[in-house]
Amino acid sequence: MIRIPDVMKWSLRQRFFRFVAKARVALNLDAWFPQIPMALAVGLLGGLAILNALPRLTRIFPELAGLAPSASLTQAPLLSALGTIPEAIVGIVLLLMAIGLLFRSRFSWAITLVLAAAMLAMLLHHYGFVWSGVVAYNAAILMALLVFRRHFAHSSVAAGTLFAAISILLLMSYAVLGSYVLGAGFSPPIMNLVNALYFSVVTMSTVGYGDIVPKSEDARIFVISIIILGITVFATSISAVVVPLLNGRMQRLLMGEKRRSHRSHYLIIGDNALAQNTYRALRARHLSALVLVSVPPERLWMATEDLMIGDATDLDVLRRAGAQYALGVLALRANDSENAFIILAARELSVPGKTVAAVQNGKHLERLRQIGVDLIISPEVLGGELLALALSGENLAGDAIISKLFTAKAEGAEI
Repeated sequence: MIRIPDVMKWSLRQRFFRFVAKARVALNLDAWFPQIPMALAVGLLGGLAILNALPRLTRIFPELAGLAPSASLTQAPLLSALGTIPEAIVGIVLLLMAIGLLFRSRFSWAITLVLAAAMLAMLLHHYGFVWSGVVAYNAAILMALLVFRRHFAHSSVAAGTLFAAISILLLMSYAVLGSYVLGAGFSPPIMNLVNALYFSVVTMSTVGYGDIVPKSEDARIFVISIIILGITVFATSISAVVVPLLNGRMQRLLMGEKRRSHRSHYLIIGDNALAQNTYRALRARHLSALVLVSVPPERLWMATEDLMIGDATDLDVLRRAGAQYALGVLALRANDSENAFIILAARELSVPGKTVAAVQNGKHLERLRQIGVDLIISPEVLGGELLALALSGENLAGDAIISKLFTAKAEGAEI
C-alpha cells in the first residue's frame, strides 16, 4: 500500500478551503452566488412591506377626499392619512434594489443595507424585542448583506442609471406630496395633485414662472429644501452615470485586463506538458486553476478565462493572479532557477496553500529545499530511478516511487 508523505497531507483548514473551492467550481457558484439568493430575499422583503401597507393604502384615498391642505406642518391632518406611504415606498425601492443586487451593484447593496436597517428599527419599535418571523427574516438579510459585502463591488452604468431613476422618483414624490400637504401656504393655494406636480417641476428645473408663490414660513422652508435637494440629486445622478463610464474606459486603457475575482484556486506557472496535464487533472476534479505564462501560448490549451500573461517573479503580477489566497502555487517551468525565484516571490506573499516546484536537474534539489518549498516534483530524477530499477531487476515499490517523485524538504525525511 502506497503511503502519502506527511509533507503532502493537508491541514484541517486547508482541507476545508479546498472543499469550498471544489464545491464552488462544481456548483458554478461564481455565476450566481450570492447575488441571486440575496436579490430574491430582498425582493421578498420588499414585497412583504408592500403587502403590509396595502390594506391601509386602500383607505387613504377616501380619507384624502375629505381633507384639505394646510399652511403649516403642525396643523396638517393630511400627514396622519399619508403615514403608511413611507412603508410602501420602502417596499418599492427594495424591489428595485433587488434588481441592482443581481448585477452585484455596490450602490444597490448600500441602499438595501440602509433600508433593511431602517425597517428592522421600525419593526423593533412596533413589536418591541419580541422576535417575530418578519423581524428575524429582516435581521437575517441585514447580517447576510454585511457578510457578503465584498461580493457587491460593481460600479456600472446600469447601477448608475438605476440610482438616477430612483433618486429622481423619490425627490419628485417628496416635492409633489409636500406641495400638496402645504398647499394652503401658497398663493394661489395648491388644492390638487396636478398643480402640486406642476409647481414641483417648475421649481426643480429652476424655471420659476412665478405664478405660484410660497407665502407661509413652512412653505418657504419646504421650497428651499426641494431646490437644494433638486440640485444635489441631479448633479449626483449625472455623476453616477458618467463616472462608471469613465472608470471603465480608464481601466481598460491603463490596466489592459480585468483582475480575477477573489476565489480560491491553484496557480499554475508554466507552459509545458507537465503544466498542461496538471491543469487538465485539476479541472477534471472540479478544481479552479489559473495558468500564468510570460508570453501567450502558441496553442490555447486552457480556457480563456483561466489564462493570464505576466512575469511570475513580479509580486504585483502574483497579486493580480490571486497568489495571496491561492490553494497552491505550482512553479512548473522548465528552468529550475526561474522556479526557485517564483517560489521565493510566493513565500514573500505568504501564500496560504502549498508551494510546488518542478526540478529538471537533480543537483538543484538541495537549493530548492533550502528556500522552503513544500513539494518538489522531479520527473527527470524519477525517470532515471525507474529506469535503473527496471534494468537492475529490482521491485518497483510504491513508497519508493512516491518518495522520488515528491521530494521532501529535508534529506532523509521519512516519506
